[in-house]
Amino acid sequence: MNNKYQQLMQLPLFQGISADKITALVEKLPFHFLKFNGGEQIFTAGEPCTHVKFVVSGQVQLETPFPNLKVSLHQTVSSPHVLAADCLFGRENNYPYTAVANGSCGILQLRKSDYIKMVCSDKVFLFNILNYLSTGSQRGTSLVLAVKEGTVTERLAMLLDLLVVNGATDVLLRYKQKDLSTLLGTQRTTLINTLNKLSDEGIVEYDSNELRILDYNGLLKELTL
Repeated sequence: MNNKYQQLMQLPLFQGISADKITALVEKLPFHFLKFNGGEQIFTAGEPCTHVKFVVSGQVQLETPFPNLKVSLHQTVSSPHVLAADCLFGRENNYPYTAVANGSCGILQLRKSDYIKMVCSDKVFLFNILNYLSTGSQRGTSLVLAVKEGTVTERLAMLLDLLVVNGATDVLLRYKQKDLSTLLGTQRTTLINTLNKLSDEGIVEYDSNELRILDYNGLLKELTL
């Protein structure tokens, strides 16, 4: 079977689907395989999400802007991966981040209407998308309930755990210190003291305009449960 289809079977939205079923769907529905060179935009933040898109080869860099603040979250995802499938449905149907090819990469895309046909063709597809959407929803609720003291470290950990996608690497924030302080609801001196502590613990490294997460799991452990 084509290696791209094998990668699809590893995606959360395709898990449990047989190879024969995927082959039949590819023959029936207009699956589009697109190739992007390094630095090419796949989509931009705020653009309507009209297709479900999968990274089937290579890597993609995601940049999430924070409205009215000079702060942006950057992360890298590798194949196989689904991009912002939760934006296909619900009240907000625009991409929350800009996606850029990190070197040569392959994207498979399927129109929303065709994806709905696919979901209706097999209950496994339906259960997969429901689990995907429910997991994301429950993740946000549990994080809000987890923060008891509301320290700057906890706010930073909660912010990243809400926005960093599963399996992402090279997670960093680019910012102006005053804007990051505003985002986290703290004074600049308190922010710097917190970052110094996290840096000493080997969890982050930072300078005046960039915060790189070295130990993401270590940061998440800072949440008070």
